[in-house]
Order: sequence, then structure tokens, then C-alpha cells
Amino acid sequence: MAANNKARERVNAKKVQTQKKERKPLIDPKYKSFVNLVIFLALALIFFIINNTRTEPERGPYPPDYDKESVESRLVK
Repeated sequence: MAANNKARERVNAKKVQTQKKERKPLIDPKYKSFVNLVIFLALALIFFIINNTRTEPERGPYPPDYDKESVESRLVK
């Protein structure tokens, strides 16, 4: 019966070792927020550059009640 207990302990020990295998994270948790910040800033910079290097769309027609003289008279020079 003692031999049966030892065999059972060995099987249990193998199961425990396979279950306790630690998975190493891709990014060290200490630097995770810094890496996220760098990725966010890089994407924001890329989108900012793309947005400001495009050509301006052509201006559409003025509204029907638009009067250029009345608008210019309201502007302070």
C-alpha cells in the first residue's frame, strides 16, 4: 500500500508541475504603461501628419443669402 501512495504522489507531483508552469508576459508589467504610451503617441503623430499633408477640399458655393459687402463691413480692421 505504501508503494501505491508513492506512485500516486509522483503522478500528482507531475500534474502540479505542468499546471504551475508560469507564462511569461510579452511585455514586462513594469514597462507596460510606458509601451502603451509610446504606441499611442506614435499613432497620434502618424494620424496628425497624414491629416495635415492632404490637400484642402475645394470651397463650395456660398449660401443663397450671402452678401460679401455686409460681411466685410462687420469685420474690424
